[in-house]
Amino acid sequence: MKFLTGLIFCSLVLGVSSQWYSFFGEATQGAWDMWRAYSDMREANYTNSDKYFHARGNYDAAQRGPGGEWAARVISDARENIQRLMGHGAEDSLADQAANEWGRSGKDPNHFRPAGLPDKY
Repeated sequence: MKFLTGLIFCSLVLGVSSQWYSFFGEATQGAWDMWRAYSDMREANYTNSDKYFHARGNYDAAQRGPGGEWAARVISDARENIQRLMGHGAEDSLADQAANEWGRSGKDPNHFRPAGLPDKY
């Protein structure tokens, strides 16, 4: 009961619209979009394509609405932070984050599409 009361209070304080529940649906769909882009990247296993899949996943998720954009940001940031902790290159992480932001901002992810990547993706 305390959780529900807290959720309602936060919704009122943050000025969330009467359809606050749509945020959670958008976030769920956005997380699915991110997973689909990751799965496609693994399946394609195509050289120099990871920036494209980063941008595409973030773009698709952000198109869902504020919840999708939030999910894309959280997932992208978590992934990059984990990679930094594992010792992956900082330059690559910065480039990934730039592609993530490119997609979230609504810009065309095909900007990062490598030549020859199958049309399936």
